[in-house]
Amino acid sequence: MIELQAARKAYGDKVAVEGLSLAVPDGEIFGFLGPNGAGKTTTIKMIAGLLRPDAGRVLVNGIDVRAEPIRAKREMAYVPDGPDVYEKLTGAQFVNFVADAYRVERAARQARVAELAAAFDLGPVLGDQIESYSHGMRQKIVLMAALVHRPRVWILDEPLVGLDPRAAFTLKTMMRAHADGGATVFFSTHVLEVAEKLCDRVGIIAQGRLVACGALDELRSCPSESLESVFLELTAG
Repeated sequence: MIELQAARKAYGDKVAVEGLSLAVPDGEIFGFLGPNGAGKTTTIKMIAGLLRPDAGRVLVNGIDVRAEPIRAKREMAYVPDGPDVYEKLTGAQFVNFVADAYRVERAARQARVAELAAAFDLGPVLGDQIESYSHGMRQKIVLMAALVHRPRVWILDEPLVGLDPRAAFTLKTMMRAHADGGATVFFSTHVLEVAEKLCDRVGIIAQGRLVACGALDELRSCPSESLESVFLELTAG
């Protein structure tokens, strides 16, 4: 579960997120939508513990991210909006580096790495340096590293960008299975068709404030209205 309680974050005089209150329960895929500069990535970084809110609280599985950052981070996977990794490491070295940080036992780690490598078709290149990887391959290795410790809460910032169609389908299938297993998936995307098909609920942020939150049927003004129409109406201006 993820909970934000009146979270606020500013950069100098620029307020990025203002008074954001939101709860995402277990068993749900939650889509976080908004225009560029609306506050999506700032919000995600507050949840992941990379930014401290200036006010309010952020809790992951009941753990205050500011008060107990290490304990909170053990509960989550975080995939940023760009696959920045250590290019001189091989794919296997990078995943093992992250697994070491999470203290994943060797036997469990080997099985998990093999499972994820097969899912994302990275097995043949795990021994290659990451500097030789394409953008899509780097995105896959970041996903592998984020998921290697089997976290309950997935926090994914534009996770489908750069993935080929097969890998994107695989990730969406994994997200659905994770939520159906009683865990939490929180992700941002600009691809509204994906959010419309995949999410149980969506939240729409504009100018740092949550302007809508709920199941798509609750946000529509008529049954045939698309998420795109809802989004454009709520973020106009």
